[in-house]
Amino acid sequence: MKKLENKVAVITGGAGSIGKITAGLFLEQGAKVLLVDLNEESLRDAVTELGTANVKYSAADVTKAEDVQRYVNDAVSAFGKIDIFFNNAGIEGVVKPTVDYPEDIFDKVIAVNVKGIWLGNKYVLPHMNDGGSIIMTSSVAGIAGSANVSAYIASKHAVVGMMRNLALEVGSRKIRVNTINPSPVDNRMMRSLEEGFAPGHAQAAKAELEKTIPLGRYAKPEEISQLVLFLASDDSQFITGTTQVIDGGMNA
Repeated sequence: MKKLENKVAVITGGAGSIGKITAGLFLEQGAKVLLVDLNEESLRDAVTELGTANVKYSAADVTKAEDVQRYVNDAVSAFGKIDIFFNNAGIEGVVKPTVDYPEDIFDKVIAVNVKGIWLGNKYVLPHMNDGGSIIMTSSVAGIAGSANVSAYIASKHAVVGMMRNLALEVGSRKIRVNTINPSPVDNRMMRSLEEGFAPGHAQAAKAELEKTIPLGRYAKPEEISQLVLFLASDDSQFITGTTQVIDGGMNA
């Protein structure tokens, strides 16, 4: 039997690399999936690429309660229930020291990465089946510091705090709540951060970051999706309230 047979999953950040690849893996394992992202065209492309009637999309701004309520309602209307919530949407902000960090960008990062996660939990939970699983995307930036990315660091630490709080609130419903905490992943977000760390020399920044990882490379989005699948499936049925670090030894 497939690991997610007859399960329904909602994935925010669903048009990004981790979200879309995780959706493909969930579909292979028998789930029905609703993808959520801000850009409708990107969502349509993702659904076309995934190529099955078992995936649908809902364009939404995760920082707005009415949009979050709409994507939750879309999931329930399309598939009848929610068993898995991959609360994954996030943005990186800019690379600037605290004294130079633009306040408007700080506010935007906190809105997406903290409020967006919180709103998702708030409105998904009343519709989630008991025994379900919530996986929130934090980062190694949620367990350690790094210079010049204050908003991102603050937001990803906040995700860990929200996870611990929620795991205690919903344990009686046998709903599991965990974070994934990846090291740098080989995707668009890291291209942006590399350029921010070393303008005009992004490839050199990448090489320096890889030196901080004992396994000598960034994570692949596919590797992150395998961890998410584990946490979504019954293979992890006694795991809750944890930070699941996937970092190639970076924080060893």
